[in-house]
Amino acid sequence: MSEAQAQQSGGQAVPQTRTARHRRIVDILNRQAVRSQSQLAKLLADDGLSVTQATLSRDLDELGAVKIRTNNGELIYAVPSEGGYRTPQAPLGESVKEERMRRLANELLISAEASANLVVVRTPPGAAQFFASAIDQAEVYDILGTIAGDDTVMLISRDPAGGQALADHLLRLAAGER
Repeated sequence: MSEAQAQQSGGQAVPQTRTARHRRIVDILNRQAVRSQSQLAKLLADDGLSVTQATLSRDLDELGAVKIRTNNGELIYAVPSEGGYRTPQAPLGESVKEERMRRLANELLISAEASANLVVVRTPPGAAQFFASAIDQAEVYDILGTIAGDDTVMLISRDPAGGQALADHLLRLAAGER
């Protein structure tokens, strides 16, 4: 199939190009925990992208995908984030480093309010930058970044409507839930 051709999948045209396949792999790995290449191949096939095991293995290598350990000890695939920060990131709730964020949320989070893709987090005076740093270091894909003042952190969601989900997640962490 040529690069100009596309296959229909769920009402959406899925180009059969290396670039489109790479983008789809990154999207899948950033959205959900994938434990094996066969699971990833099935998810791609569900989207209309049929790949051989050899192609998928090469794609994962080209993308810099690695296996990382989740909070519950399972190994899942992760890819480096885009931009300058090249550390592989896990989907929301899957990062081992998120454990520190959970502990600090329990100690420092006063409130979390969302609007569209933004979350305003209140902390005690002087704690916002420390908490924002913990959030950044948790390497959660759903969090694009943070901006901190003295007692306020603004958190930016990658999803244009993801602010409420992030605020709810932080509030669950502060309550000791996972």
